[in-house]
Amino acid sequence: MQALIEAAKTCLTLFFLFYASWSDYKTREVSNSVWILLAPPAFALTFAEFLLFDFSALPFFGLCFGLTTAFAVILFYAGGFGGADAKALMCLALALPFYPMKLLIPFSGEVSPFMQMFFPLTVFSNSVMLAALMAVYLLAHNLLWRQRTGKALFEGEQQNESLGKKILVLITGYKVSVERLKEKWHLYPLEDVEKTEDGTKRKLVLLPKDESRNAIVERLEKAVQAGEIKERVWATPGLPMLIFMTVGLVIALFYGDMVWILISFLLG
Repeated sequence: MQALIEAAKTCLTLFFLFYASWSDYKTREVSNSVWILLAPPAFALTFAEFLLFDFSALPFFGLCFGLTTAFAVILFYAGGFGGADAKALMCLALALPFYPMKLLIPFSGEVSPFMQMFFPLTVFSNSVMLAALMAVYLLAHNLLWRQRTGKALFEGEQQNESLGKKILVLITGYKVSVERLKEKWHLYPLEDVEKTEDGTKRKLVLLPKDESRNAIVERLEKAVQAGEIKERVWATPGLPMLIFMTVGLVIALFYGDMVWILISFLLG
């Protein structure tokens, strides 16, 4: 019976997170109704599980939910999280505060102590690891592009940008044609142009916003058509953190705690 409850909670959470990730990717928005629909049954199933099988674990559930909520709120106000990401993490703490050991055994063969007590934070750490791997992939892609084409990664005034800004662009984006940037709505420009007395200047943009995307793309397109800049510009796919969190949940459920496994491997 407990395994059935854990299966219901797991399937419910995966369904809503997959839907939320799809919505976030397609529209860059997730309706609050997603979390309103997920939270009550998630809490009801978790409370029923504790009531029927392990009521002594209820205080630990409260601790896990409290710490997860505080962590999500702090990250949100610090700018490291979107509202949907914070709500997803809090709903995850309601549904799966602990690893569902009655239902699954991770392929790694080990349930880390963190997974046992703070499963949502394990999911978050997995998502951060995945985002880091994406950054490594983009950096390698850009360096190989530079070697293959012999073209400069940064042109014009971009060469005067700070080293930190250049590194952030290298690990979050890649060069595409303006035409492709215009066609692919999920690509966001990482550079802009500015008209000055000395001509058109190119500058890097680290935090592209939805409301300014089309205006920047239009300026870039006009600059290319006028021959003021080259055709290829910096852009980022801007994958939402919610996607990494959803994949991080799948990995946590079926494989385990990536950070714990990596530390265990390094320490022998």
